[in-house]
Amino acid sequence: MNEGYERKKQPELVRRALIDCAARLATECGLQAVTVQAVADAAGVTKGGLFHHFPNKQALIEAVLKDQLDKFDAVIETTLAQDGDGYGCFTRAYVIANLSMAEYAPALESTCIALLTDPVARTHWSDWLRARLERHHATDAAPELEIVRYAADGVWLADLQQVPADLRIERDALRKRLLAMTIR
Repeated sequence: MNEGYERKKQPELVRRALIDCAARLATECGLQAVTVQAVADAAGVTKGGLFHHFPNKQALIEAVLKDQLDKFDAVIETTLAQDGDGYGCFTRAYVIANLSMAEYAPALESTCIALLTDPVARTHWSDWLRARLERHHATDAAPELEIVRYAADGVWLADLQQVPADLRIERDALRKRLLAMTIR
């Protein structure tokens, strides 16, 4: 009789742990630190276990990006639910989500560089944004709102570049000014 310990299989928990560990590694050490071995070690699984869930490193990175984008989108949905559907509603939600990204999706900031260099990541982001802009066309198609969204993108880029806080406008004042620009 075999009295060895047999771990209960929990594939969704293992998948979640792999995504979370890859996101944490990207946040703490940069995207280059997200190796198959490092993620497997951090999650306490074998490389084979990782490959059971993700056929390659690119699939894992895409899962991290999708997960972080889902978190970003959830903040937008929550904000929209509180804001309503008036002029600039999506842009306000976008500004709020962008300027609070480090609080709920820190790996999105550190993996945003993939949006600049990786065609697959760019496609995921572009598809998401295109769908959102189509959905909110009636409220957020004005050129001045597009400028506000570009400014919000610039905020995460400044964060990604680690521009010193003393060289930037205080974050809360910037947020208030951008939000004020979304109201007629």
